[in-house]
Amino acid sequence: MWQSGEAYEAYIGRWSRRIAETFVRQLDAPASRRWLDVGCGTGALTSAVLTAADPAEVVGVDPSGGFLKTARAGVTDPRASFTLADARELPFPDDHFDVTVSGLVLNFVPDPAKAAAEIARVTAAGGLAAAYLWDLAEGMELIRRFWDAAAELDPVRVADLDEGRRFSLCRPEPFGRLWTEAGLTGVSVGEIKIPTVFSGFDDYWQPFLGAQGPAPAYLATLPEARRDQIRELLRSRLPTNPDGSIPLSARAWVVRGTA
Repeated sequence: MWQSGEAYEAYIGRWSRRIAETFVRQLDAPASRRWLDVGCGTGALTSAVLTAADPAEVVGVDPSGGFLKTARAGVTDPRASFTLADARELPFPDDHFDVTVSGLVLNFVPDPAKAAAEIARVTAAGGLAAAYLWDLAEGMELIRRFWDAAAELDPVRVADLDEGRRFSLCRPEPFGRLWTEAGLTGVSVGEIKIPTVFSGFDDYWQPFLGAQGPAPAYLATLPEARRDQIRELLRSRLPTNPDGSIPLSARAWVVRGTA
């Protein structure tokens, strides 16, 4: 599901890049620190750290070779490096990084508690650990509207696939608890909200055909007739401005704590 960096960029990457810089600036970490980006994907958060935080170095780790290929091609700053690794078993010693971050990935890790424990382990005492996840139940509109339409036409299958139902971690209380139970202190949860305006319906729909992520992967399994039904139901329901653009928004929950 997570292999094509280019397809992911068209689907979610363009929006994750917008939210990443806001996230980094809100952390307000001092300059010249060592950062770790857990689940770096195509490099959106790593790029934001380089732009907004003036780090000494940033190490990005991800289990997808395809995504790391895109990240290495797009992030050429010598302070950045990328390593193939699993969030549940980070290949670094204890207390190694000043700031450890993770963007839009922990809900996809099979054991997020183990990943959070690893994040706490590699963060130096007094260092900052922070992460963010889309509000898939309500606030990430481009995905929420897709699943609502799909559920009308395919309720049995969608009941088990809908990200808003599957990923209970993507809510303030369980997200904060994940950090607290990992041993981090001073834990707080906030939000970031950004506009996600599409130039037209094709700009919204075409990225769903790239098979990157749960919704596009589900769509790829459907016969053409059912895909067309979902497409046309969405076309009839999405808000549209006079110029044809589609004004949606996306909210992410943000958790932070001290090691």
